[in-house]
Amino acid sequence: MIGLELTVVKTFVALTSVLVPFFMLKCVKCCYTQNRPKIFMLRTIILFIASTLLLLPNTVLAQSKAGIKGKVIQANGESVPFVNIALYSKPDSNLLGGAASDLDGNFELLAAPGNYYLLITFLGFDDLIIDPLNIQKGLIKDLGKLTMTEQSQMLDEFVVEGERSQMELKLDKRVFNVGKDLSNAGSNASDILQNVPSVDVDIEGNVSLRGSENVRVLIDGKPSGIASSGDALRMLPGNMIERIEVVTNPSAKYEAEGEVGIINIVLKKEKQKGFNGAFEVHTGLPNNHGGNFSVNYRRKSVNLFTSYGVNFNQNPGRGYSFQDYNGPDTIYAYENTRDHTRGGLNHVARVGADFFINDKNTLTTAVLFKQSRNKNTALIGYTDFDNEGNTIESIDRNENENEASQDIELTLSHVKKFAQKDREWKTDLRITQNDDSELADLVQTSSLTDVLPSYQNSNNTEDERNYILQSDYVHPFGKKAKFETGVRASLREIENDYGVNIDGQTLTDFTDELIYTENIYAGYAILSNQFKKLQYQAGLRAEYTDIKTVLTVSQLENPRTYFNLFPSAHLSYEINTKNSLQLSYSRRLSRPSFRELIPFFSYTDPRNYYGGNPDLNPEYTDSYEFGYLKQMNKATLFASLYYRKTDGVVERITLTDTTGLIRRFPVNLSTQHAFGVEANGNINITKKWRASGNVNAYYATVTGSYKERIYSSETFTLTGRATTMVELKYKINFQGSVNYRAPRVTTQGKTLAMYSIDLGLSRDFFKGNGTLTLSVKDLLNSRIRRSIVDTEYLYSESEFQWRTRQAVLSFTYRLNQKKNRGGNKQSEFEGGMDDM
Repeated sequence: MIGLELTVVKTFVALTSVLVPFFMLKCVKCCYTQNRPKIFMLRTIILFIASTLLLLPNTVLAQSKAGIKGKVIQANGESVPFVNIALYSKPDSNLLGGAASDLDGNFELLAAPGNYYLLITFLGFDDLIIDPLNIQKGLIKDLGKLTMTEQSQMLDEFVVEGERSQMELKLDKRVFNVGKDLSNAGSNASDILQNVPSVDVDIEGNVSLRGSENVRVLIDGKPSGIASSGDALRMLPGNMIERIEVVTNPSAKYEAEGEVGIINIVLKKEKQKGFNGAFEVHTGLPNNHGGNFSVNYRRKSVNLFTSYGVNFNQNPGRGYSFQDYNGPDTIYAYENTRDHTRGGLNHVARVGADFFINDKNTLTTAVLFKQSRNKNTALIGYTDFDNEGNTIESIDRNENENEASQDIELTLSHVKKFAQKDREWKTDLRITQNDDSELADLVQTSSLTDVLPSYQNSNNTEDERNYILQSDYVHPFGKKAKFETGVRASLREIENDYGVNIDGQTLTDFTDELIYTENIYAGYAILSNQFKKLQYQAGLRAEYTDIKTVLTVSQLENPRTYFNLFPSAHLSYEINTKNSLQLSYSRRLSRPSFRELIPFFSYTDPRNYYGGNPDLNPEYTDSYEFGYLKQMNKATLFASLYYRKTDGVVERITLTDTTGLIRRFPVNLSTQHAFGVEANGNINITKKWRASGNVNAYYATVTGSYKERIYSSETFTLTGRATTMVELKYKINFQGSVNYRAPRVTTQGKTLAMYSIDLGLSRDFFKGNGTLTLSVKDLLNSRIRRSIVDTEYLYSESEFQWRTRQAVLSFTYRLNQKKNRGGNKQSEFEGGMDDM
């Protein structure tokens, strides 16, 4: 075991030494090639500082030359690295200092002269106490070799005691600990979000909460390139994720973006001292192979963390649609089929460090790098029919696409604490650079002998730069009162080039360059207090938005500026220790994404394409919610009633013409009213049998018009998930879950019901340090989106499956870690929503 730890530590150091300069070179090259000298200099300086900090050894300024040193060994004489050394004063037993032994088991700890005792601890060994211990002025006392005794057995009771539930219900948010869900083994972020109650990820990767796609997805409490799209989320290994936080009515402290709230993905970063880590390898069918690790090393003044994941996948999928058009002077019908395979090789790496400058100041820096190289193929077929249903022509389109993306993200954070309890000042800087390209070649052939093959190529490149600076201050006063204030600036620029060429001819309607700039400036103030069992919080956020879209080829500009105020209020009452009530209100907005503002979008399918709308305006939502939390001996229940009123609702509408071209694009319809009830619960049925469930039912109406045509809908629908976990014989754990989404009426038709079943089996090995898991996602291969469009002239039925049923076998090994039990005493807010 010790030899394995030495190997892993050396690997950690080597990776840190290689990855950070690699990130620097990538960022420098990217900035240089884009001819941005100011950005180039800024990023070079910042990355140089960050990499220098990451590679600094642990240094502590000695106040005197008094202290102790020694070497920790085991019974066979082999050294024990990364042992926790704690120094306590006598006779009051106050903790005065700590250290960790190095690779060879050596340690040195500085302390003022006095009487102490020493506590030496390490996972798998009995505690070693050195008592009495006298430190003299001007002397480093050598304790020599200290022998630790390996424990004869691990106590099962200790492992189980700190176990976290899969779902933790809190009044301000819901926390989902992803490691408890067996179906998450070998998964990515998109897969994991599908298993979070109230959250849905559609076939194309779009994330929705409580039935709305206008939700803000964050990484560690902040916007990130790895949460910018469904494809990006599919590239983030699930093993790097610690938990998912869902906030349905955020306070004024958080961004106003997101109609229905915020989903925050918290990445792993251990807080316990010493060296620890987790390693995973997995394989699956269809092709899904890879591995990842997350390791951490913490001493008194520094906490180093790094993670890396690599995955190769090929996801087969299919689609089908039938279009029947009966216009005043045109009648046609055709069938469309699609078979595709998407995927390739993806890498994600993260390196960072917390520097504990003193007990009042902490500096954190991290670099994240993501790269993917995908090969996507698709065979699209059309069959045209006459009025009698006879085949007129069959057309095949064979597509080969090379997709490449690269993301670099740097974060720098400083936390200043004060002598007054809970008083804090935090400043964050985040810089991201995202580069994506899609190059596709298509060949179209016809069943008609007199029609020659047609050749098409398209290119789509997208470069994004984002700078976010935020500063937050918290000042407590009185017994329970607290005042919070902060400012935030977000500067974003996107360049998107799109072009289509058919048989040597450029399609001018689908060839242009978009430059999108978005600058958002915000400030907020919040006041909160508590009177006995009653708590309240009231806040106001102000945001100024400056957005500009420029189409350089067609020379079209569309500037938008607007200033908005966003109030929020939260009121909670604790009836007793097991029953609580909460009432909350917030005003939110949803800005159109830059893709929704692009008039051209895709030409892969010449008869069905999606486009944007440069004239889109933001949606504004007033959200009200009443919640009840009930805690019982073996169960927990959280239920809520909510109402949302949204003005300027954005919805995609479908239009067709006499040539058979179907175009889908977004418009601001008008107003939506949504009423809903949601319930989450979990119960320990027996000691070895647990169950949890979630149901969200809502009624929504939409009324509006576009170009003098009325679009309206009225729907009642629900989503739900039920999960059961049972411990079987031979310490085998079984999990089964069912997801269901009911039919939903839209303004031009409806989406049909969809359900899926996931199963998982796991067993622990190596005294609980290793876990083997077999999971099957979408057991019945039923996760298929089915929809109907029924307008005045067009009737269309379609179904689409992004990925077929999948089976994954994974093995996870934990080094000096408990099995995702939450035993590290970490504050629930560290790395979470309070970091925003």
